[in-house]
Amino acid sequence: MTSPHLFHLSKQKPNIETEGGLRRDATKQNFPILKGMSMYRLTLFPQGVREPHWHPNTDELGYCLKGQVVVSLYGTGNIHEVFSVNAGEAFFIPSGYLHHIENSGSESCELLLQFSNETPEDFGISSALGMFSDAVLGNTWNASATIFKGLPRSLTPVFATLQKTPIKYPDTLRYANNYRFALEQSLPLIENEGGSARVARKDRWPIVKQQALYSLHLTNSGMREPHWHPETAEMGYVHQGKGRMSILSPNGSLDTYELNEGDVYFIPKAYPHHIENLGSTTLHLLIFFDKAMPEDIGFTASVKSVSDEVLGSTMHITPAFFKNLPTYYEDLFIVNKLNATST
Repeated sequence: MTSPHLFHLSKQKPNIETEGGLRRDATKQNFPILKGMSMYRLTLFPQGVREPHWHPNTDELGYCLKGQVVVSLYGTGNIHEVFSVNAGEAFFIPSGYLHHIENSGSESCELLLQFSNETPEDFGISSALGMFSDAVLGNTWNASATIFKGLPRSLTPVFATLQKTPIKYPDTLRYANNYRFALEQSLPLIENEGGSARVARKDRWPIVKQQALYSLHLTNSGMREPHWHPETAEMGYVHQGKGRMSILSPNGSLDTYELNEGDVYFIPKAYPHHIENLGSTTLHLLIFFDKAMPEDIGFTASVKSVSDEVLGSTMHITPAFFKNLPTYYEDLFIVNKLNATST
């Protein structure tokens, strides 16, 4: 059974592929349930370069799945930053900022790019230069129009090309940078027998505006407790492992489905859901939110905030039933499964 909340991103044919790399998209066009969020999985081949470009309608939050890259951006106020990003690190590009990505390793690299719009738009520098005449370009740089006669013209972006000249990158690329966040090296928000969660959100990474990223690891006995996110949508990517998710819609329909490596899922704002590990190894999820400080309400504390009498009346059972449940005054977030779950 196909779930409207699930999209097999890694199994999709590339939406675009050129000599420098390829991209698989999860946008409103092929994943209709999306609202305010979308995702690209970008592969850059050795010496591959994602052409300089910008997004007019969305911020970009990236995560390096594999390899290493150099990111360059130029923005308002003559901001110019060049920095490297390794596997397990995140980076942020504000909407409208010119930026490009270079594969600085010897093998293909993989990047996860999440956007704050369900239909991201972009302009490439190749087509932007191609739209103007020699005279306009010459006047722009106070130069003769004749020097631009040899410039190739096209209104179709290059997308990704190959670096023809080897580059020696300076050591300064690893200096501290506000636009990079070492997510997997950061202190966990929570860590216990069931797993851990590390967060790249406003309180730890002040530069983000309307997005956040959690790196969730669930052990082979771990489960993310049933919960929901007030005023916050969630879009996740399965990096490693196998899991299962259940989600309830307002019309009463229950959707339960398996999660496998390379899958993407989307949960609308405040829909109750949970995630559990079904495999023998760690389940690793990269979870993006459409708020810089995601809100979270879990079952462990919220359900018992209601009196046993009200719960009993609601569920048509005696209040004594709920007295057997432990009372917690804050959510557990990650729990260790005491009971076996069928697959």
